[in-house]
Amino acid sequence: MASGAFSHPGFRRLAITRFTYSFAVQIQAVVLGWQIYELKHDPLYLGLMGFVEAVPALILALFSGYIVDRGSPIRIYKNLMRFTLLAALILITNAQGLLGKGADIQVLWIYAAAFITGCARGFSSPATYSAIAQLIPRELFVQSSAWFAASYQFAMIIGPALGGLCYAWKGPMLPYLLNLTLLMSAIIALQPVEKIIEKQARPYIPSKREPLKEIVSSGFRYVFSDQVLVGSMALDMFAVFFGGVTAILPVFAADILKVGAVGLGLLRAAPSVGAVMGSLALIRRPIQKNAGQMLLICVAGFGFTMIGFGLSKSFALSIFFLWASGVLDSVSMVIRGAIVQLSSPNEMRGRVTAVNSIFIGSSNELGAFESGMAAKLLGTVPSVFFGGVLTLVTVTLTAFYAPKLRKMDLSKIGTV
Repeated sequence: MASGAFSHPGFRRLAITRFTYSFAVQIQAVVLGWQIYELKHDPLYLGLMGFVEAVPALILALFSGYIVDRGSPIRIYKNLMRFTLLAALILITNAQGLLGKGADIQVLWIYAAAFITGCARGFSSPATYSAIAQLIPRELFVQSSAWFAASYQFAMIIGPALGGLCYAWKGPMLPYLLNLTLLMSAIIALQPVEKIIEKQARPYIPSKREPLKEIVSSGFRYVFSDQVLVGSMALDMFAVFFGGVTAILPVFAADILKVGAVGLGLLRAAPSVGAVMGSLALIRRPIQKNAGQMLLICVAGFGFTMIGFGLSKSFALSIFFLWASGVLDSVSMVIRGAIVQLSSPNEMRGRVTAVNSIFIGSSNELGAFESGMAAKLLGTVPSVFFGGVLTLVTVTLTAFYAPKLRKMDLSKIGTV
């Protein structure tokens, strides 16, 4: 589409920057997981890493939307990437053994880097979604959601795969250096976008009498007053919380499928291969009608693929189930992103997106903690099987209690 979202220079730069940043973070994530499992050989420590990253992200998300609505989203996004540089430097120093050589000391520094990354992530979604609204017209929001999903998932393909290969070849130092280089490149690439937005932005300036507590809670009040918004966010949160397996993939790679660090990278990349394919299809043919039904069907399908993955003993079949989960998740991700963009008033976009990031953070990082705990208590395979079943239960309850979401048509969501 010649007049599509990617034809806008500011959006194009932002998408490329987000891809580069996500690429760096995914390299870091797969290496952290493998390094911790090599040091401790316990899935509980993998779950704890998700918890350590989730806590600051969720706490800061309560305030990040307010800060983004008042300021420059691109400047905030650039600063959070600078903050992530600190985590990269800690990991490089730790890999050299300069911060301590014992396993427990190394794990503590890895958790410190994960905590810093979590702080940065608390601002990521509100800043990027607010920037999108200042770079492209409303009618391109659905397509922009597909572009962002594709760029993010493409980073999740090559990031884990390259991270696993580099780790298998040279250990943690090489992938951590690559992570640092990519973060610096992303900061440089963002410079022109900041100048574009500075000419267009009209940041929200609240009344002096408006208390901070009221401003922060307004995003929650708005979301919970809209059945479509809260229904789509809750569906994502509980489905991925119960059904996600990313945190315990090192256990499958090492002990069940026995494919090593390279196999771990391929397992982590497989959902993103499917997600990129699904997102690219949606760029060409954005969903409008029957979007609510499609969302519920895709999340149910995600639950079935997780059940299949948990029961699989074949590496090829496991890759297939993860690939299929990515295809389904990409469709639901694009629909959810479009709902947030189309339903958010300009002056509250940061805060509504911050609430959405809290739901997503709960599903991803706290879901990682849940996966590690469940694998520890129930066993790895039973925990994945029951997680898939609970995902199906979540879809059934959402379809029953959120009829407006079930009947949703994106083209009929009110104007911003």
